[in-house]
Amino acid sequence: MRLDKYLKVSRLIKRRTIANEACDNGLITVNGKVARASYDVKVGDQITMRFGARVLSVEVLVVQETVRADQASTLYQEVIVEA
Repeated sequence: MRLDKYLKVSRLIKRRTIANEACDNGLITVNGKVARASYDVKVGDQITMRFGARVLSVEVLVVQETVRADQASTLYQEVIVEA
């Protein structure tokens, strides 16, 4: 699954277009490398997002095409949160 779609499905970012822009601006890294929106997300990948002073790192546990809003947080595990 594409990175921008995963970020939207997992509800880490509200809209896919915003996820795409964040990737284009270098705010999203996967396994320590700046990732494009077309990156193919796999189980075990570590995604880090920078928004201003806030940094959120998550580890991908499950990759699913669709998921209900109340189960979205089961797709990943938070690793590091810095404010």
